[in-house]
Amino acid sequence: MDKKTTRLRRAKKIRARVAAQKVARLCVHRTPKHIYAQIISADGSTVIAASSTVQADIKKAISFGGNKDAAKLVGKSIAEKAKAAGVESVAFDRSGFKYHGRIQELADSARENGLQF
Repeated sequence: MDKKTTRLRRAKKIRARVAAQKVARLCVHRTPKHIYAQIISADGSTVIAASSTVQADIKKAISFGGNKDAAKLVGKSIAEKAKAAGVESVAFDRSGFKYHGRIQELADSARENGLQF
């Protein structure tokens, strides 16, 4: 199997575990140039809040969207939007990516800004 297929299989297992918890989930996706985060309702039907490095306000504040500084800003932004929407506790769905680097920075920043995993 190649790297992408392995990651997607891992993501499927994680998503099944998160769905069994019946709480909103913080879903993260990363590409070499950008990082995206969204909070999805417990039933999986609606997106409650979303943030990414392609948004105008975050794009202005960073020079490049594919680094740890950009991930910190996205984590802070998603935590603020979640609190505004009334969500305080989520399950972290890292979509099969390792908890390392940009994924870790986003999660730590979201926790520092009041989101509980």
